Amino acid sequence: MSTAAQRGGPARTAGEPLRVVIADDQASVREGLELLLDALPDIDVVGAAADGEQALELVTEHRPDAILLDLHMPVLDGIGAIRRLAAEHPDVAVVVLTTYADDETVLHALQAGARSYLTKDADRTDIARTLHAAVGGLAVLSPEVQSRLIAAASDPPATADSPAGQAAAGAVPAPDGLTHREAEILALIAQGLTNPEISARLFLSSHTVKTHISRIFAKTGSRDRAAAIGYAHRHNIG
Repeated sequence: MSTAAQRGGPARTAGEPLRVVIADDQASVREGLELLLDALPDIDVVGAAADGEQALELVTEHRPDAILLDLHMPVLDGIGAIRRLAAEHPDVAVVVLTTYADDETVLHALQAGARSYLTKDADRTDIARTLHAAVGGLAVLSPEVQSRLIAAASDPPATADSPAGQAAAGAVPAPDGLTHREAEILALIAQGLTNPEISARLFLSSHTVKTHISRIFAKTGSRDRAAAIGYAHRHNIG
């Protein structure tokens, strides 16, 4: 008996297209993915959600083979949605498609129950192949994500008196709501590194670095890179 039949939904036979739900809070991304994937003969997009709660409702309604979702969504974020999906719909393969590829975000998603993890620079072929692999029980990670996990595994453990150890213990919290990754990138900016150099140092895509820098500017009230460097110096970051 197929998985679909066991869960009470329509059985999917060999050769039938994958039934997929898309979840992303950006309408342009959501609609673009729907158009791209629906154009493929082996994928059928059965629903598109703008937040995590809506994604769960669509999965309950349509019982797809897989869900392709972003992590940063309103109402219920991606990590929360993945946990609910793993508990309520364990047969649905969860594939993350998001901007962020830092090791902390990747690990949280995989620990929550995601089967595969791609960044948004993946093309249609990569996404389709990953969806099929995930439904087949295989885990797929983009090269960038694999690099992050390898780097995280090879990093020496932080000691209690090291800056990383103090930050992890909460002894040196980042100001103004900056995340650990944002503070790390701000420190590299203060050291004079360019975006490409930061990308290479942290194994992040240029798009991911730009997104983090935009958030850094917003949280620190910095209009440009010079202002951000001044902020970093005032707060002893870097």
